[in-house]
Amino acid sequence: MSQPFSMIPLPAERSTTKPRKTGLTMMMDWGLPLGAQGDWLGLVAPHVDLAKIVVGTARLYEEAYLRQKLDLYAEHSVAPFLGGQFLEYVFQTQGMAGVKPFCDEAKRLGIAAIEVSDNVVSMTDQERFDVIKTAVDVGLEVHGEVGSKSEDSGADLLIAQAQSCFNAGADVVLVEGAELVKDGEPHAELIEGLRAGLDPAKVIFELSGHWIPETRNTDVYKLKCFLVKTFGPDVNLANVMPDMVWETEALRCGLSVPGPPAEMAYA
Repeated sequence: MSQPFSMIPLPAERSTTKPRKTGLTMMMDWGLPLGAQGDWLGLVAPHVDLAKIVVGTARLYEEAYLRQKLDLYAEHSVAPFLGGQFLEYVFQTQGMAGVKPFCDEAKRLGIAAIEVSDNVVSMTDQERFDVIKTAVDVGLEVHGEVGSKSEDSGADLLIAQAQSCFNAGADVVLVEGAELVKDGEPHAELIEGLRAGLDPAKVIFELSGHWIPETRNTDVYKLKCFLVKTFGPDVNLANVMPDMVWETEALRCGLSVPGPPAEMAYA
């Protein structure tokens, strides 16, 4: 593929070929119409690996429309999955009895993965294990999520929860974005603790967003910059809005507002 300005090298550490094992970008789908979804993917699909159909929005589509959305993601080699708060709703209202039918329905629709979280509805370690195991037994991939939207859990607890997710069969763990920001700044101590206790290749760091009280766009951007600086251009990032995917890729490559990292300086 021919690209302009090809005399300017991009970072060798940045994975550019899909399917990627690291450097994943997860895009949020809050209800993109098919036309808008196709337009965005026509530009950003090379830089998007996962798409979260957020909260319980999958329940609101006509089935034929949802299937068209899923097919469109597949055409662009982007893997869609159901956001964890949908399953939390099922667990809260139907208990464990509702988990397998939910997973069976996802499988029937051609959805290959779901997120298992307890952001809003608390689960014990055993309940989380049982939910993940049920989904895996149905044949789904599970993206476990750890952390709270309202409390500072601490690195030790998040690491223990992540290990529980892995033990139950989760393929990757997402860290709740609200945990990664403290008083408007990246929660450096927590992030360094997670770095020491977990394999970053198996962790996707969520960006915070408008659903977290008093969160400003600048807070989200500072967190994203901190994660790229701390882990490098192949850090796994989640909760990227469609209109920020292009800028996020530029940031990974040193082409955005902060500029290139110091080690790229011309000697």
